[in-house]
Amino acid sequence: MHRCGPRRQGGSRLEARNDPGDRVLTIFRARPDGSRPWDGQIAWDGQGGRMSTRAALGKAGTIAAPDKREGDNRSPTGVWPIRYVLYRPDVYPRGPTTALEARPIAPDDGWCDAPGDPAYNQSVKLPYPASAERLWRDDTVYDLVVVLGHNDDPPVPGLGSAIFLHLARDGYPGTEGCVALARADVESLLAVARPGDAVEIG
Repeated sequence: MHRCGPRRQGGSRLEARNDPGDRVLTIFRARPDGSRPWDGQIAWDGQGGRMSTRAALGKAGTIAAPDKREGDNRSPTGVWPIRYVLYRPDVYPRGPTTALEARPIAPDDGWCDAPGDPAYNQSVKLPYPASAERLWRDDTVYDLVVVLGHNDDPPVPGLGSAIFLHLARDGYPGTEGCVALARADVESLLAVARPGDAVEIG
């Protein structure tokens, strides 16, 4: 992770409204940055300056949110509020260090990706009658998951599901539309994130 000069207002921070403490909300900005469609960087203002680190985006690159489609392997551009964090309790027995709401993942937890199902782009319990992704994975990708508020208020069938920020695989290969970071970088992000913060893609 790189520090890029002194902390400054603006850039990756926006002033909160209707916040009695007048606190400043953090926007974690993920941008394409590299020769491959999925190469990216994510940056935010933290203690000691602006932080920037490598990220992986959708393996087919980014796309405007209205044009996003289920299964297109593209990351939707826009500002997506952080809803909550999911974590593997066998990896983080005390939970992650964060002020965000954090929920442990259970072996029967899933996420529906069937556009025609009433639970589309929502958490479900497995086995589930429609197509659903298993959240308790054999790899480490979902040890920490930041659930983003994309296509969830309400979900529109077919416009994309399970847009998360999660752990990157070795070599930072492209994702199915999520933003992926190294474990240490996700932990650093969670340590500074607060309710009301958001991730911007694009």
